[in-house]
Amino acid sequence: MRKSILLATAGLAAIASPAIAQDTETATADTATDQNVIVVIAQGREQRLQDVPIAVSAVNAESLRNSGANDIRQLNQLAPSLLVSSTGSEANGSARIRGIGTVGDNPGLESSVAVFIDGVYRSRTGSGLNELGEIERIEVLRGPQGTLFGRNASAGLINIVSASPEFDFGGNAELTYGNFDHIRASAGLTGPIGDTLAFRMDGVYVNRDGFYDDVTNGGTVNDRDRLFLRGQLLWEATPDLSFRLIGDYTTRDEACCAAVYATTEIAPANAGLLDLSNPIIGVMTALGFQIPSRNDIYERQISVSPGRTYAGETEDYGISLQMDWDFSWGTLTSITAYREYDSNQASDTDYGTLDILYRAPGDNAYGRQFETFSQELRLQGEAFDGALDWLIGAYYANEDLTLTDNLRFGNDYGAFAPCRVVLAVNAALIDPSQSGCLSAGGRALLTGAMSPLGAAGPLVVAGLDNLGMINDLGDNGSRYLQNSENYAFFTHNIISITDNLDLTIGLRYTNENKRFSATFNNDNTICPAQRAAFTPLLAGPLAALAGGIIGLSCQGNSSSELNGLVLNDTRSEDEITGTGILSYRPTDDLLIYGSYSRGYKAGGFNLDRSALNSPLLNPAVAGSTAALQFDPEIVDAFEIGAKYTIPGFSLSAAIFRQEFSNFQLNTFNGSVFLVQNINSCGTSLNGADRDGSAATGACAPDDVQPGVISQGIEIEATLSPIDYVNMTAGVTYVDASYENDLIGNDSGAPLDPALNLLPGDNLSNAPDLVVTGSFAWTPPIGNSGMSGLFYVDARNTSGFNTGSDLSPQKEQESFTVVNARIGIRGEDQRWALELWAQNLFDENYTQVAFNSPFQAPAQIYSAFLAEPRTYGITGRFRF
Repeated sequence: MRKSILLATAGLAAIASPAIAQDTETATADTATDQNVIVVIAQGREQRLQDVPIAVSAVNAESLRNSGANDIRQLNQLAPSLLVSSTGSEANGSARIRGIGTVGDNPGLESSVAVFIDGVYRSRTGSGLNELGEIERIEVLRGPQGTLFGRNASAGLINIVSASPEFDFGGNAELTYGNFDHIRASAGLTGPIGDTLAFRMDGVYVNRDGFYDDVTNGGTVNDRDRLFLRGQLLWEATPDLSFRLIGDYTTRDEACCAAVYATTEIAPANAGLLDLSNPIIGVMTALGFQIPSRNDIYERQISVSPGRTYAGETEDYGISLQMDWDFSWGTLTSITAYREYDSNQASDTDYGTLDILYRAPGDNAYGRQFETFSQELRLQGEAFDGALDWLIGAYYANEDLTLTDNLRFGNDYGAFAPCRVVLAVNAALIDPSQSGCLSAGGRALLTGAMSPLGAAGPLVVAGLDNLGMINDLGDNGSRYLQNSENYAFFTHNIISITDNLDLTIGLRYTNENKRFSATFNNDNTICPAQRAAFTPLLAGPLAALAGGIIGLSCQGNSSSELNGLVLNDTRSEDEITGTGILSYRPTDDLLIYGSYSRGYKAGGFNLDRSALNSPLLNPAVAGSTAALQFDPEIVDAFEIGAKYTIPGFSLSAAIFRQEFSNFQLNTFNGSVFLVQNINSCGTSLNGADRDGSAATGACAPDDVQPGVISQGIEIEATLSPIDYVNMTAGVTYVDASYENDLIGNDSGAPLDPALNLLPGDNLSNAPDLVVTGSFAWTPPIGNSGMSGLFYVDARNTSGFNTGSDLSPQKEQESFTVVNARIGIRGEDQRWALELWAQNLFDENYTQVAFNSPFQAPAQIYSAFLAEPRTYGITGRFRF
């Protein structure tokens, strides 16, 4: 009932208090008009947005400027079905559409939401978190894209189209200053070089202090230091043949990404975090643990381990050439591109004062590098007097991925880890200042004739002492290499059955091949010694104690045993995807359609040693990659929609259902990252998927069904009731949830016990209800040719769980984010001066909450916070 009321209310709000879905372009500076319609290429050819029978939002340059959107994260305010966030690393941000997206920072997983810039696929969402420069429009395609756009996407697609060169000379410049010493300067120039050649150059520089204050080492974290350059040449060789050459370069030198301890303000179960009588908190405090923002985490004070840093550097550059050749019978389009992306990131990986886990900066820093070549060909034309609009195409891509890791135990790990074991034996025996975390009395008791551990007492004490020596050990430049080669052939055809009835048929064949190898350089020699000493005890009454010592010594499969491991493997898959759409236009103003589409996201390898094997087993099994592999994600989607457009008003609506098989989930369980395919069983498991056991909950292979369902309704509207006023509205209600009776891969394997909270619950970061709204008023000022600007947009989001394991402590309550901008502009917008605020009311909320690494057995959570209020002044100039 509550959801029904909210949905009805939101539906009315979409009409009465508009938010964003742009079937007609926001009016130009000085007047509202229906002559300027957005043209999109969502179906591989240029079409008016209101004629495209799929769910797509298009945001033009004016709306982007008004909202202050400089990268795709800020599209959240303008597209209610979209959520873009970055957490542990800016190099691999996450985008979700209709509640579906790829979670985590593992580069082995491709994004469920693909990002294209000027027709070129960006292999991970993080590459779209850069500055975008001058943009013509951004298209957000919702639902699986299984036919066009080069690379398949199982949840949706973000298509960014930059401003192209012009044959009229012109330029622009912009200067912004805001709080946190935010400086942003941009400039662009375009014009002719001759009768057939034009150029465009754009550049952006950004510098800003971070949102977090490091009280230990000084300075700030989550800062900005960016440079973006893009140059273009447009050669119109003949009236029928043109070439567009684009080269771009981006560099970032920033400290990212910090997290705070989630005190009871976010996670009620973290009450123990503030209780010094809690034994584990007492131990951590004795070792120097502190919470600078204990009373208010939104003060954003953090205590980074002494000497540790979040410093990172990123270079992203590439070149592309697009050819468009018009024949009398069709148009050939070719897009050839080469890109390189190189990012390295240091981190205080435990996110607290204690030096438990870290990645150091330098040559062997945690780094990911992508080298990608792609080629797309499309041939499109008409036949039978326009009754058939046909398109055929081919796509090829070859990508080399290199991941270098140096994840190491910190200088406090040896003091902290033994205390966890001693706590499990007897908290009275603890002395964090002593070797093995044992008091003198405790050491005497455990090694004496009356030891509660019997004859194993001396062995256990020696094991605790050895555990205490695991300081500054781990990876030192381990490398994962992956080559991905894929090709596809596709066709997309629009058949006009009658003047008002169209049938769209799209089909695609994709072949994917991946070659994987890994080499390790790990200096944790204590792990194999502990394993050898304590494995015999795993079969006796001290199995839990022995397992704890081995596990903490070899956590995440950190072991010098890996150095002899040979990992080489390949995987190959092919898939047929496509779409079928029936669309009907009963009047010129109304389009109705129904569609089925099938999408696909490739399988691959988990690039993380922690997934190799259980730390209790010897991980050095030559050639064993079985635990690293995950299967392709498949989605079947059904949609019914309508678009209604008249002068001054447009409305679009869609009802959808998407069924995901082999859904790819990446989650952190407090110790290791898991990559798990999610399906469900058609036969009841009687709670075996919730019992925390890896041995129960299997399903017969022929009874495997989709494990994730996303279904709901989207409504978007624009309204221009009078001159100079434009309003937009959007509401999305989505039930994106896991099925009951969950299993792992499609062979029917049981669900990983760490995921026992998933069955029947919503996906993480998938709110049921999102309502967006914007209002723009640009009245003329007298007869001077000048105009004013009053703009506000808002996004209201219902509550959702921010943790991929769906722990109830990671719930985020509903919140509303408002942006605003006021200004004055000269004739033809040749200049403008604007005051603006992002997150105007300083709304505090969490992007993702997660289990604080290794800081068990207490329930301790950390959180990546959203950005606070920012504000400033911007001057713009155009000629």
